[in-house]
Amino acid sequence: MSADLSPTAAHLQARLQERLIPTALEVIDESYQHAGHAGVNASGVGTHFRVRLASPFFTGKSRVARHRLVYDAVQDFMDQGLHALAIETDVPTPSPLP
Repeated sequence: MSADLSPTAAHLQARLQERLIPTALEVIDESYQHAGHAGVNASGVGTHFRVRLASPFFTGKSRVARHRLVYDAVQDFMDQGLHALAIETDVPTPSPLP
């Protein structure tokens, strides 16, 4: 991704998949909902995202520590125009025993 392009949901999803190996992952571009707000670009995409994910890396970690892991994984996207990230984290649910 070049430095002059805003990130896409696909970029974020690929990065989070690579770094946090989630068992559940959803990335939603909510940029259009923030028209007129700080950080929105002229295209109306690529600036405000919501991510919902469950990762084994979150086990035993506080909510703040989980969010830090997500932010660390996408920091370069923040540097390239990602303005806001709403994060919902969880730990994987163990499979029921037969």
